[in-house]
Amino acid sequence: MQFHVIGRRSPYVLLGAVVTALLLLVPGGASGSPSPAAKIHDPPRKTIVRVSGDAANGFGIHYFDGTSDFPPTDSEALAECTEYDEQVDRVKCRTQVRTWYYDLADMHQTIHYYKALLEEATD
Repeated sequence: MQFHVIGRRSPYVLLGAVVTALLLLVPGGASGSPSPAAKIHDPPRKTIVRVSGDAANGFGIHYFDGTSDFPPTDSEALAECTEYDEQVDRVKCRTQVRTWYYDLADMHQTIHYYKALLEEATD
């Protein structure tokens, strides 16, 4: 399985889409009153709905369609970087791995935060 490095801002863009989708799923949506003509659409199948775990023990990435990905732990991913012949490639690999796990940790915290806000709003 190939994982790509996510830019520092892209998790927030994705999170905005997730929050918007969740607001649309709540009766009344963001407007507070249900519209009889409003049609609720499911988000794209690969929309991330939950990130569990941490870098040291491994992350779980859970999608709207019920599937999950479990990338290697940070130490396993960094160990794979040593297999590159050139030092520049090893450094590039380690930087990509660190960025990937920082972004996953940020996304995990952000999803938790917005789910808590959504729960408060629906109580």
